[in-house]
Amino acid sequence: MKIREILDALGARLLTPDADLEVDVHAACGSDMMSDVLAYVKDQGVLLTGLNNPQVVRTADMMDMVCIVFVRGKVPGEGILELAAARDIAVLTTEKTMFSACGLLYEKGLRGGTSHV
Repeated sequence: MKIREILDALGARLLTPDADLEVDVHAACGSDMMSDVLAYVKDQGVLLTGLNNPQVVRTADMMDMVCIVFVRGKVPGEGILELAAARDIAVLTTEKTMFSACGLLYEKGLRGGTSHV
């Protein structure tokens, strides 16, 4: 799945206009706890979260993720968006809840990959 397809599937809005929307992603995870993302997640391309702080971008960068989707209509500040853009991470926002957003992406074929499953 490409980032463009995630944008469409979630009815999301792109917050990093220079992002490459043709990047392929093969898996996603949803979490508001960055410690869980660091401990249990592997081979993810997309992070769905309601947590709105710079640690989200730093965690996504450490995990080689290419896209962050802020759920529940959250819109990060300019500093967070600049940090993401500098690391070539696309940032989207959707009005959907995390549960709904994850379900829609799963329905479209995107899967998760955790190190404990």
